[in-house]
Amino acid sequence: MEHEYWKWPESSAGFDNLGRSGGDTVTVGVDVGTTSTQAAVIGGGALLGYSSIHTGADFKKAAENALNMALAASGVARGDVSAITCTGFGKENIAFASKTIDEIHCHAKGARFMFGTEVRTVVDMGGQTVKAIRLFEWDRVRDFMLNDKCATGQGRNIEVLCNLLHIDITEIGTKSLEAEKDPEPVSTTCLAFANTETFGLFGRPEFKSEKPSEAEIYAGCLFAVAWRIIGVIGRLSPLDAGDIKIDGALAFTGGLAKNPGITRRIERELGITALTGEYDPMLAGAIGAALLP
Repeated sequence: MEHEYWKWPESSAGFDNLGRSGGDTVTVGVDVGTTSTQAAVIGGGALLGYSSIHTGADFKKAAENALNMALAASGVARGDVSAITCTGFGKENIAFASKTIDEIHCHAKGARFMFGTEVRTVVDMGGQTVKAIRLFEWDRVRDFMLNDKCATGQGRNIEVLCNLLHIDITEIGTKSLEAEKDPEPVSTTCLAFANTETFGLFGRPEFKSEKPSEAEIYAGCLFAVAWRIIGVIGRLSPLDAGDIKIDGALAFTGGLAKNPGITRRIERELGITALTGEYDPMLAGAIGAALLP
């Protein structure tokens, strides 16, 4: 079987929650994304278990598999679940859902659970979209912005590049930070343009006085993604002399939040350090879905 460089490893885990009562209400959130699907089991205000798998071509099958894996990891029977809430791109396809909720509110709620109540700005960086969310102090969404154009410059763009360049998605971010300086970012207008420009960096030395290193090529790709995300964040609030203002603490969620080549460049350009948490940032949507009434 050919190695699939673009895929994050699938995972599931359960947690010992000794203070939880057997009578606690148990809810499940399922986040059906374009490239990955997560499920989270919540009981007594605690995360009991989760799963994170690849979505594939069948949203229904992915949601069912993620649900069963999370329940098995948490030791909860399906009959003991009071509600199953779905969110994400494929949420309307899931017949077993008690209800569906939009991704904006789910990621906002999940980020507060994962990173703390001080979170005021949440940036969800997924396979197809980037969502910049501003929160009130009292745990409500104040404003949000989404990326325009297509998925170029988002998670799917990085997945395609990893397969083309034969570098694992778990490694490209760290390797890009080995570059001595960030080169000019590649195009984010069209995925085909971005890939063509990236491959052009490997050859045609007559057009460049010095051939870039592999780390610099990765840096050019990820710097471009970071700049596009910064543009989405910048539309949340007015600009003061060209600077983007971040109100309160910043939290990253979604698959790109696991890529230091993206997150550190955003932090550098904004002059802020994002919060860190103990949970996989890809779980935010599912956790938020399980927590919302």
